[in-house]
Amino acid sequence: MSSMRSPLSCDILIQGGGPVGLACASWTLQKFPEAKIVLLDRNPVNDDDLANADSRGIALSHGSKLLLNTIHAWPKESAQIHRVHVSQAGRFGRALMTREELNQDALGHIIRYRDIHITLRQALRAIQTKSPHFVWQHVGKQSEETSIDAKCIVHAEGGLFKKQDWVESGRDYGQSALIGLVEVENAAPHQAWERFTAEGPLAVLPSHYGPNILNLVWCGSPESSQYRLQLADVDFLNELQNEFGSRIGRFLKIQDRRLYELGLNYRKEITNGNEVWIGNAAQTLHPVAGQGLNLGLRDAFLLAEKLAGVFSGSIEEQSPANVVNALQSYAQSRKFDRTSTIGLTDFMARVFTSNLAPVVMARGLALSALQWIPPVKTALARQMMFGRR
Repeated sequence: MSSMRSPLSCDILIQGGGPVGLACASWTLQKFPEAKIVLLDRNPVNDDDLANADSRGIALSHGSKLLLNTIHAWPKESAQIHRVHVSQAGRFGRALMTREELNQDALGHIIRYRDIHITLRQALRAIQTKSPHFVWQHVGKQSEETSIDAKCIVHAEGGLFKKQDWVESGRDYGQSALIGLVEVENAAPHQAWERFTAEGPLAVLPSHYGPNILNLVWCGSPESSQYRLQLADVDFLNELQNEFGSRIGRFLKIQDRRLYELGLNYRKEITNGNEVWIGNAAQTLHPVAGQGLNLGLRDAFLLAEKLAGVFSGSIEEQSPANVVNALQSYAQSRKFDRTSTIGLTDFMARVFTSNLAPVVMARGLALSALQWIPPVKTALARQMMFGRR
């Protein structure tokens, strides 16, 4: 990695070495290898520590796979989703989505967070060999960051809900997600289950560990989730079976249980002068629709197009006014997709936790409509896979 001395100057400063920041740097350099970029990364230079880090399963859409393939950043290990079964616990209404209906290889993919993180680091290292002005600075979690003069500042610091240093707009859903790996007897391969309970969504998703080891995401009140976290394995499995029912089969084992608080944070304005916010630094979503990282990757890809366009031009074309105009153009181009995805996720997070009789009835009707009106189901599935264009 390159070494740096203060003071520093560059065209583009990317703050944050998570997947979205790495992807933005990679796509910008791919489009314009001469770009003068500094990436500030709080993670260590070596990947070894990350290989033992966050193992939670992250949902990536087919659209995200197509984007990541452009920089050879698709992880080797992933689990495809061929069918999604959506239902309400103890209520009428269900829907089944299949890859055949959409003529796609897969509806989505489940990948460990650490795998997508490491694969993007490896992809950027490969691109770095052809990028003479790119500097990847590992600042460490406790060290002071070097003062850097940049024409454009990209905020990609990410973070989880309630662990971010900003709160602008959004809501606290009063929910926590209990995640883990659950073994299921004779599980159907490549099948994802989304079951809406009285406390929130309960999802069982494929994993790359094999057809019978599945990712569990169980959303509930903080009190219920903490209670379930502390249960003995056998008691936890009994509660899970009672809540989910027998449709999926018998739950046999549970491991690696952890809790995450759930809420919505989003910035009303994602640009300010020469600064821009992308990924979780711009919006942090409920996992009910699995859209958080997918939206962030679309942010990074489209911002890279704008940045490469500005900084590959003449010095005059790189003027502060042109940089600001490019960022404003980016914000405008992201408005529809961003608003739609935030709105849909927020709506689903709220409407599928309400126990009011009219809402319960409407949910059942909506799920039935998905099942029996193919154009509606296709439109929703394509939104999940590719976003709004």
